[in-house]
Amino acid sequence: ITKNYSYDEIEKIYTSMNKARQLLVTPIEPTWDQLLTKWYEEEYQGKEFKEGVPVIFTEKGERVRSKSEKIIADYLYRKNILYKYEKPLYLNGYGIVYPDFTLLSRKTGKEIYWEHEGMMDKSDYAKTAVKKLESYQKNGIYLGERLIATFETEQTLLNSQIIEQLVQKYLL
Repeated sequence: ITKNYSYDEIEKIYTSMNKARQLLVTPIEPTWDQLLTKWYEEEYQGKEFKEGVPVIFTEKGERVRSKSEKIIADYLYRKNILYKYEKPLYLNGYGIVYPDFTLLSRKTGKEIYWEHEGMMDKSDYAKTAVKKLESYQKNGIYLGERLIATFETEQTLLNSQIIEQLVQKYLL
């Protein structure tokens, strides 16, 4: 019986009901849309922008730090995938990090973090990025589970096809 059962089957029954009928039903658990909306509306304080940093805005009207982050943010926005930009996260042994994007997994209900490391050909930047990614893993947040990472150098730019593949695999 479980072979033909999808994890959101009960929610599908509820959401397929007429709105008037939905008002008569009290779900035991909130629907995905209710959970997602509540998560998205939680306030947080992102990282400050320093003076002299380029001013780049996404299609959503949100300021980001790089053209590559804009590409990722715009892709998520066009796919109607809610995210939080640079929401603080405390990692034991490292301190507070600001993942570029924090998303909520429909499959697990847990947060997924997306780090884009854009200057991997700069030695100091690369060392810091490796240390940060290692700290994620020491805190039980593993690549391919709750952590997505993309990289680029001056010679190897962010590939939009890879963004699409990562979104398909982990977020849809």
